[in-house]
Amino acid sequence: MLVVDTAEAVRSQLGPTAVTIGAYDGVHLGHRAVLEALAKRAAAFGGQSAVVTFDRHPAEVVRPESAPRLLCDAEQKLELLEAVGVDICVVVRFDHERAAESPVDFVTEIVVELLGARCLIVGEDFHFGHRRAGNVALLRELGLRHGFEVVGQRLVGPDGQPARDDSNVSSTAIRRALTEGRLADANAMLGRPHEMRGPVVPGDQRGRTIGFPTANVALSDRMAMPADGIYAGHLVDRTDDGRPLPAAIYLGHRPTFYDDDAATLLEVHSLEPCGDIYGHAVSVAFEHRLRGDQRFDSVDALAEQLALDCRAARTVLGSGGSDR
Repeated sequence: MLVVDTAEAVRSQLGPTAVTIGAYDGVHLGHRAVLEALAKRAAAFGGQSAVVTFDRHPAEVVRPESAPRLLCDAEQKLELLEAVGVDICVVVRFDHERAAESPVDFVTEIVVELLGARCLIVGEDFHFGHRRAGNVALLRELGLRHGFEVVGQRLVGPDGQPARDDSNVSSTAIRRALTEGRLADANAMLGRPHEMRGPVVPGDQRGRTIGFPTANVALSDRMAMPADGIYAGHLVDRTDDGRPLPAAIYLGHRPTFYDDDAATLLEVHSLEPCGDIYGHAVSVAFEHRLRGDQRFDSVDALAEQLALDCRAARTVLGSGGSDR
């Protein structure tokens, strides 16, 4: 996949194209329905599929006090777009100047002059430009003027089929499912396990003292987090391109040791040897929710429960190994 920003992009290098525009946070099943349609349209006229997205979620600029937490970071978004076969990704710098731009100017600059679009596909509820004044109807007017077709793609449900407004797949619905502890619903809409990434940093090594050493993963407060609790999933050492290792995952405030004001911690206990990964960049895939977080009366009681959690994680993941 060719990745360019608007300053680097060269018109002759990119067109003709079938284009879609959006934040594409999470690259979920709804997004993939658009991308599949995009690829078919591009193939029909021998062009390339192009996604126009942004270096920041527009809400982080327009309304930072209420901007949503992200389902994937910029790096993972590009990986996901490439994995579904997108040919070109144009990353638009989104700042206050861009936020004030009219929908007509944005389409003229990016869709027409840069990409030479023959087709533009967006969700039927798509809005863009200053004060979200742009919509599918305006795009169709511009398409008639500049010679590109506009398709308003119907929204889809978790099964990938057209859905009612109250059951469609969206980044908002996925965030809500994560915060409510409905991991299975969130993953169904994503079409993959929810993933969090970060560096492994030193912790207080309490897990090691009770037989359950953990990798402490630093979290960005920009990212969407599942509800506090114990999960089963996989740990990948991205620094060394490691294979996915089955893991028991803790996300929470460790109420047995700290008060309610403690920071949220992500601690991952690999069920297979993982070596020394301090300082390494890792990804953590949340595949099954085992239970909610809870306070224990003693460290021994906590250790007993952790042993049960690790067994449960092995069972749902289908992995073997010892308890510690």
